[in-house]
Amino acid sequence: MAAQISNPTIPGRRIKLNVGGKFFETTLSTLQSAGPDSLLAALSNRAAYNPIFIDRDPEIFSVLLSLLRSNRLPSAALRRFSIQELAEEALYYGVESRLRSVSLPSPLHGIDAAIVDTIRPASDAVPSTFSAGEDGSLWIAHGGQISIYDSYLSYSTAVRTHLDDITSICRVWPEIAAVGSESSSGLHIYDLSSGHYTGSVHWTDQDDPRIYKARVCAIANSPDSVFVSFDCPHRENSVIVIDKSTLQVSSELTRQSGSAAKNTVPGKLTWLPETGLVIGSAVTCGAFGYSGYIRIWDPRSKEVVWETNEPGSGRSSRFGDSFADVGVDIDDSILYKICSKSGDLAMADIRKLGDDPWVYMEDTNPSMREASYGGNEVHLHCYKRQVFVGKDGGLEVWSRLNERGGWSERRGDGENGRDEVSLRRNYVDKVEMGERGLIKRIEGGGERLFASRENVEGIEVWESSNHSAIISVSS
Repeated sequence: MAAQISNPTIPGRRIKLNVGGKFFETTLSTLQSAGPDSLLAALSNRAAYNPIFIDRDPEIFSVLLSLLRSNRLPSAALRRFSIQELAEEALYYGVESRLRSVSLPSPLHGIDAAIVDTIRPASDAVPSTFSAGEDGSLWIAHGGQISIYDSYLSYSTAVRTHLDDITSICRVWPEIAAVGSESSSGLHIYDLSSGHYTGSVHWTDQDDPRIYKARVCAIANSPDSVFVSFDCPHRENSVIVIDKSTLQVSSELTRQSGSAAKNTVPGKLTWLPETGLVIGSAVTCGAFGYSGYIRIWDPRSKEVVWETNEPGSGRSSRFGDSFADVGVDIDDSILYKICSKSGDLAMADIRKLGDDPWVYMEDTNPSMREASYGGNEVHLHCYKRQVFVGKDGGLEVWSRLNERGGWSERRGDGENGRDEVSLRRNYVDKVEMGERGLIKRIEGGGERLFASRENVEGIEVWESSNHSAIISVSS
């Protein structure tokens, strides 16, 4: 025993701590498992015979010590303390990464997604739009404010902008937001870490008097540029490229008059990392149904490399069943559309686009096919090689999974020279969710899916669970 006490580097050496007046006894190896840069590892190197005093909350320290011992949180911990309380103490001790690894959700599999929470800002809680971060954090725009929630979905702060309302928001850097409003012109930049307004970018043309009061409709982000679609009161519209280093307009991808459906302003923009292409889509709905276009630009040449108009010049095996929304799977370079009449989902490989590149998804079991589609507004979002569709108020999930639960790979050319892909569909509480209102926006972040509903307060948070039934389908 004397040899163990004299050698402070023995992993099993006992160390006594006095945290806020409560005594704890643990081993050197437990404290050092916090990591070499942590406060606990630094304290463990002290060859002290008297308990080391730490002026912090002993109850939360007990939870964090249990985390170091078992690499999990005690079952009662989250009933006693909020994640924010645990995170603040974990940051002090230098074990925040350990806490994050055990408290954040498991990988998001849409086939068993379920609502786990609803995030409601304190005031003006009906959101106008929102943005999800790669770490699972959330920015909610409501009125002219942006409420900020961290990766634990704990409320951080709210930033009041100079706008009356915010209808577009995009993360151009981790703490920098680009926002637009349907009631005010220009793209506006805010540093959300400090709440400061940074500047604005406007679409103007001194030689064209029709270009004035241009409002933002869609925003996409790349490492070097921000792509923004603008719309003027007389329907002139454009997609411009903004240099992120200078926040100045560097080029104009397109300019058109929105007098026809095929020339309306893009309501969605997506930057494709694999190729650097920009994909825009627009949808209009009138007395004769839906119509719209999908257009792909190369920002380097400013040329359109592919486009389709529905109904119109685009040739389709479903002519007359125009799409109601479009999504892009940036991981696999797959373009998806949801049909306005049938509610069917179709996919196209962006690397093999042609006159009619669409492959339509169908249920393999006729008894499980959708009996009807109400024709209401639909929203489509691609995330983590999965397709999420808000349809008739319910959430429909298409997952590219193989039979063993892993992600499927392309299996070579199938019929008509097209790749065969295995997908599974799941309806998540379709009837119950429909009663909650129509889904207005879907976005993924971290291992979560977020959704807002028409005239409903708050943002729904979806995570993986084991409560939903699975319906097998294939293309």
